[in-house]
Amino acid sequence: MSRRASPKRRVARRDTTGAFVPLGAQDPARWDAAAIAEAEQVLYAASQAGRIGRFQLEAAVQSVHAARRLTGVTDWPAIAALYDALLTLTDSPVVAVNRAVAVAEAHGAQEGLSALEALAQDARLERYQPWWAARAELLSRCGRGAEARLAYDRAIALASDGAAQAFLAQRREASDSKGLPS
Repeated sequence: MSRRASPKRRVARRDTTGAFVPLGAQDPARWDAAAIAEAEQVLYAASQAGRIGRFQLEAAVQSVHAARRLTGVTDWPAIAALYDALLTLTDSPVVAVNRAVAVAEAHGAQEGLSALEALAQDARLERYQPWWAARAELLSRCGRGAEARLAYDRAIALASDGAAQAFLAQRREASDSKGLPS
């Protein structure tokens, strides 16, 4: 599933051959520890202001992801809760897609897919590649292979990065090879 990379994690988005590495497969040791520490200090200082805003919530999401460096796991329920708050504040379809991905990781593919499908009528997502990539992955996880293939095809067509296109094509082929029913 594709999301904009934090500058603290950007170097880990590619392997030594230049292939795309999704967030969950990235090696946290490759993340910029100094930048993460600085971001944590800024987030802590912002938390002392007593007001929660969009940027604090976005930073908190990044902080939870960055905690994987120390714990080895991602606290997906916490990320989903932060996206709930961020969605209430922004009503952004991008946030809604990210929330659906977090819901899938925290509560299962079907719940995440339901959250994504609730967004299907939002015309702003028709050309939003991460929506299609997330949809494809969750359809595949739910055993809806034919629909997953179509969504992967759309995500690949919308991807502007060759490495992301190759990654999505690999995911599509892996989904196909599972022999999942549609």
